[in-house]
Amino acid sequence: MRSSKPEILLVEDDKNTRDGLFKYLSECHYDVNAVDSAEAAIEALTKHSPEIVLTDLKLPKATGLDLLKHVKKLYPNIIVILLTAYGTVDNAVEAMKLGAYDYLNKPVNLDELEHLLERAVDYKDTKEENVELKNVLNEKIGAHELVYKSKIMVELISTAKRVASTSATVLLQGESGTGKELFAQMIHNLSPRRNHAFIAVHCASLAASLLESELFGHEKGSFTGASQRRIGRFERAHQGTLFLDEVGEIKEETQVKLLRAIQEGEFERVGGTNTIKSDIRFIAATNRDLQADVKSGRFREDLFYRLNVIALDIPPLRDRTEDIAPLITHFVEHYSSKYNKDIRQMSAEAKKVLEQYSWPGNVRELENIVERMVVLARANELTVQDVPKDIVFSSRTLSTGISLDNSAMSLQDAEKALIEEKIKQARGNKSRAAKLLGISRRTLYRKLKEYRLEETI
Repeated sequence: MRSSKPEILLVEDDKNTRDGLFKYLSECHYDVNAVDSAEAAIEALTKHSPEIVLTDLKLPKATGLDLLKHVKKLYPNIIVILLTAYGTVDNAVEAMKLGAYDYLNKPVNLDELEHLLERAVDYKDTKEENVELKNVLNEKIGAHELVYKSKIMVELISTAKRVASTSATVLLQGESGTGKELFAQMIHNLSPRRNHAFIAVHCASLAASLLESELFGHEKGSFTGASQRRIGRFERAHQGTLFLDEVGEIKEETQVKLLRAIQEGEFERVGGTNTIKSDIRFIAATNRDLQADVKSGRFREDLFYRLNVIALDIPPLRDRTEDIAPLITHFVEHYSSKYNKDIRQMSAEAKKVLEQYSWPGNVRELENIVERMVVLARANELTVQDVPKDIVFSSRTLSTGISLDNSAMSLQDAEKALIEEKIKQARGNKSRAAKLLGISRRTLYRKLKEYRLEETI
């Protein structure tokens, strides 16, 4: 959260315009320093570094473009916005190529200027926050890499890399825990927008009314509790990437507004009337079957086709078991370092147990299990004794003598048969059955629900 006023260096040779903008910007709670030439601006920059340079294009001697070049060479983190009464497309294109944040025509529309400055400040804050988070969470980020060996993942990553260089909208499909956000982050990092913000919105965690405000922002007084204007994720993601996670959970009324924003590149804040334009690359993710949702009327067909330009299907971990071993090695190394443990390896037998497990929670579940094993480990090698009992129970040769390697039964069928047998042996006493199975009551009840045995037993 910003604790100080944003600082602006205003460069304008016309005294009346300069004084008017100085007064307006000061009233808008900016800390403003005003000068009348590029030379004076360059001198001011040697003494203090503002966050934004707001400069007229036409200045005596050196021009606003000359000042822009100087700022971007020596102070690349300062945002430069140009004002001109002589605006041409060529000037605008040249300014943007040289690194200008944006371009505004004179006479200045003060509402447009206020909006542009808010967006610029929010963009700068977001960029700085991202840098800080990367530094602070470097260890955590190290654990969340795309680690793979399987052919299916090699081909998928290759496709994602080709897609990254374009501005095409991407729809990531796959079960929870397969790494959809990591794919989205990778596509952004390899794209021409990599130096701009990557903004994620987890759509399922917000009610429809809150999601709309989160996406598009809101004006002061637009609803109860809206005590000030809020800049939404669309504005924060300007020139960057907006990641819409669990997009299939968005309610229909918000789908309509999202469609327009994607299709037209414009929207209004909640309670606002000014149309705002934003240049965004969209990546969406879902664990739902959106085509089925379209057929049932739950999800708009036109929005689906807007999102489904490039579809990448991320396979569950059980369909790429070759990736389990390298993932285990990666997580063991990471969490051993994080918790200052001298864990050198995991035994082959323990790895085999984990490789035979079905991983309904995918990579996220595997990471959680390995982290737990590392934390609780008492020796330098992780063994089967360190693997949680319910994982061992579900994975290895079952105590009834049913071998998953030799039996025609599937893992699920064998597990279900064993549960039924032990509950029968315990005469319906679930606590005793859990003990016989070597698992917790909680795990047993989860398995009963998974196999729909609650009513039959």
